[in-house]
Amino acid sequence: MSQAALTRIISRRSPAMAALTREVLAAIRPCFPGATELVYDKKNSLVIGFSPDDRPSNAVASIATYTKWINLYFFVGDALPDPDRLLQGSGTTVRSIRLTSANDLQPKAVKALISAAVKMSEPPFRRSAKLRVIIRQSR
Repeated sequence: MSQAALTRIISRRSPAMAALTREVLAAIRPCFPGATELVYDKKNSLVIGFSPDDRPSNAVASIATYTKWINLYFFVGDALPDPDRLLQGSGTTVRSIRLTSANDLQPKAVKALISAAVKMSEPPFRRSAKLRVIIRQSR
């Protein structure tokens, strides 16, 4: 599947959430160089995982759109250094940050969390790899 399919999926969200999703995606993509985006179009959310390959188990982060906000999930969240205590959640692995604007990705502390997650990725992200979008679930 392709970027065009993801664009169609995003456009099915409310106009406000579609705009927010496009903004957040544009801002976050450069943070995951060479990522494969794994897309799950669910009834109540749209999830886009960032993985160095096509294996969901290798994704280190994802965004999930809801009705009024987007959560940025880190799947290595319990191991990330978080001196500013931005990460929410108490699960054994997953932590998140709520985004209501693409500007929420700009603080240095947020960028540091994303960078640390990328560095922890196994296998590593290949900067030279071309962006791939794989639709794993579509309603």
